Amino acid sequence: MIERWALISGLKGDLDTYELIQKDLKKTPGNITLFVLGDMIGPSKNCNALLKRLINPKSNELRPQCIYGWWEEQLLAETGYRGNQRAEALRINKGEEVVKSLLSSVDESFLNWLASLQFGFVELDCGLMHGSSRDVGDDLTSETPPLTLLDRLTRLQVNRLFTARSTKQFHLQLKKGIIDSEVCDLRGNRKQEQKVPQKAVIGIGAGKNYTLYDVGTDNTQFVQAGYKSEKIIKGF
Repeated sequence: MIERWALISGLKGDLDTYELIQKDLKKTPGNITLFVLGDMIGPSKNCNALLKRLINPKSNELRPQCIYGWWEEQLLAETGYRGNQRAEALRINKGEEVVKSLLSSVDESFLNWLASLQFGFVELDCGLMHGSSRDVGDDLTSETPPLTLLDRLTRLQVNRLFTARSTKQFHLQLKKGIIDSEVCDLRGNRKQEQKVPQKAVIGIGAGKNYTLYDVGTDNTQFVQAGYKSEKIIKGF
């Protein structure tokens, strides 16, 4: 049977969207593993119903494999599960009122579960992250320089990186090549040549926009819940 991954993010408490995606996946052929790459919570609505569903899925639903994202990181920082009990990045970017809204959107009973989530997954030769191997807030986009993308892939030692932070859907393919470098040390100047295999960075989207990945064929499909999928590839 075809093995497929469904990768979603950016639900921010939207149980209706999650149910719509689950409904789509029931009609999708293949053996599907569902990954939720963070931002399950947000400040705009009460997130408790969605979190409860993720933790205790219905018997006829795919069981999600979840990691934490930027919004989870901010909540955990503000509630003392990370650092100095201050969500500084959230305050700087969104303001004090948004911090208060985020706190009121998630019941304290879910904090231990959120704190138990991993930073990311490495499956086969793929990295599944909210941001990247550098940071949960690393915002990779279709305009990110190829050398930066190569750095993020090299840190994980993977050939494909699935990322969600930008909320965009994109597929950037880095073709096979060679990196020439020159090292200067006490032994003098030495030139090095490193072969780089074909790699890719894929933005999975957010909310109703999610991604299907066919493990066997390396085919990526960008999907909007309730609509047909499309394949988008951009190479360097």
